[in-house]
Amino acid sequence: MYNTLLPQEVIVLLNYGDWIFIIGFFVLSLVIGLVVMKRAGANSEEYFAGGKNMPWWLLGISMVATTFSTDTPNLVTDIVRESGVFGNWFWFAFLITGMVTVFIYAKLWKRSDVLTDIEFYELRYSGKTATFLRGFRALYLGILFNVMVMASVSLAAIKIGSVLLGISPAATIIISGTIVVIYSMLGGLRGVLITDLFQFFMAMFGAVTVAVVALGLPKVGGLGNLLANKAVKGKLSIFPDFSDMNAAVAVFIIPLAV
Repeated sequence: MYNTLLPQEVIVLLNYGDWIFIIGFFVLSLVIGLVVMKRAGANSEEYFAGGKNMPWWLLGISMVATTFSTDTPNLVTDIVRESGVFGNWFWFAFLITGMVTVFIYAKLWKRSDVLTDIEFYELRYSGKTATFLRGFRALYLGILFNVMVMASVSLAAIKIGSVLLGISPAATIIISGTIVVIYSMLGGLRGVLITDLFQFFMAMFGAVTVAVVALGLPKVGGLGNLLANKAVKGKLSIFPDFSDMNAAVAVFIIPLAV
């Protein structure tokens, strides 16, 4: 039904090998949750914090992989297409907060010996103000913020599922949502971190492979021809023309605000 709303030429028909690869990806994600399930269920610290002894590189890759949601390729592609390479400063800005979190806040968080941010609020603050803060964050993050984020991510997943896989929006959400809930529920944080590691390398492999295939298409003619294209030439600089106020805001003001 949903595919009838899309131009037929953009619907990609997959072969059996493609479906085996996709199903294998989901199965392996579930297997990771099953493998670490026993250890994750040892106690609440293991389940919610991975025993508080996970390696830094795994935590770092998980942070990066978490940003690789289904809407990210669409967003970044649109930014680069419209603004050029320098448009990436809209998300480069998060580097500042990421570094502060890793080198400053993470140490303080671990020293406080809490598992959740709400626990930290109970430790740091008290009285009616703290109660209001905890309630506000629960409502804001749980109802408003997370619902909006998941809505945008789900919409991107629906578009990909419809165009690439030819399945309905309901099927896309039910299948992907069920698999994510199962491996997260079984493996706790440790299972999520290991699954993120697997999915990160799959995403990077897929991105590089798609780029190589795209550059090899006759209409593109390789990287040299792409960079020489008049529609691309003016959008290759990582730094914009600073005489443009919008460009200056993107590079300087947004990082400071974040």
